[in-house]
Amino acid sequence: MKRRSTLINTLLAASMLAGTAATAAEIEGPKVFWKISMWGNPRALSAGMEEMAKNAAEATDGNFQIKIFYGGQLSGARENLDGLKLNAFEGAAICNFYHPGKNPAWMVFSLPFLPLGDPAVDRHVRSKLFEHPALIADMERWNALPYVSGLLPQYEILGKGKAPNDLSDWAGMRVRAGGGLGSALEKLGAVKQTLPAGETSTAFQRGALDAAAFPFTYAHVSFKISDEADWYTTNLTPGTSECGWLFNKTAYEALPPQYQEFLMSQRETIMETTQAAYAEQDKKNLPVFQETMAQVTYSDEQLAEFREVAGKPVWDEWIAANSDKFDAQGLFDAVWSYAEEAK
Repeated sequence: MKRRSTLINTLLAASMLAGTAATAAEIEGPKVFWKISMWGNPRALSAGMEEMAKNAAEATDGNFQIKIFYGGQLSGARENLDGLKLNAFEGAAICNFYHPGKNPAWMVFSLPFLPLGDPAVDRHVRSKLFEHPALIADMERWNALPYVSGLLPQYEILGKGKAPNDLSDWAGMRVRAGGGLGSALEKLGAVKQTLPAGETSTAFQRGALDAAAFPFTYAHVSFKISDEADWYTTNLTPGTSECGWLFNKTAYEALPPQYQEFLMSQRETIMETTQAAYAEQDKKNLPVFQETMAQVTYSDEQLAEFREVAGKPVWDEWIAANSDKFDAQGLFDAVWSYAEEAK
């Protein structure tokens, strides 16, 4: 009798555990495995997407698995759009200035001195731009769907050798900077280089580069630029760019509706996690920068001169160069309109 009672209790416990497992998933659905292509190592830029991938597995009891492949395992940094078009993977990160001809409308993010310095404003503007028809059309050519911004912080510049304490010191300096940001520095006489992030430290070591603009401070450390630099700018804040995340459109549309809804519901979480990761890196990195490098801080007069030379002239040139491709003026104006909404 005792054995029978023990057997019944065991069966009841097993039944309860099975019932718990059956109802553990918040979202029911089929088994799906997605590959996301990324260059470099895990870092603040990818923290939000890693959080989303973890949430996807938990919400579906492991049925929806998303894995980010780093180090260019799936594709080179400049070829992620090609990989999406070929259905080689289900998602990817891109940096707009790695391939300006492939995403001309997206180059608006790299124009200098846009009103994106405040993180809350930046987040609102970028989120709205990811839904802008011109940016969506750029991605449709690559069978890609804009998902969420990487919310790159404002750039600063780290360099070797003589520090550019005067604006004239930039003349002849070889600077890794893409898009309109690179064009702005060219107005000061710098020589623009558009190296992928992973190649920049090596270029420093070989003496092929004098300075590099990256999102401050996390990217300078992630790509070991700070290991090579002698000085850094503290308040140049010439602009930023967009290293954001895309989905393969075919793969997304093949998902069951509940998985699609989940992905779209995660965008705010991704951005919050990413911005928190940037802030955490600043706490660690800034004291090290201050101890190991000379600071280059410009006066208000110098910054005003830089903006006069490299602000509106670069904007006007970009609008004129792209007016036959899309409504470049309308897209540029939208940036400022969205910024006013945020304020």
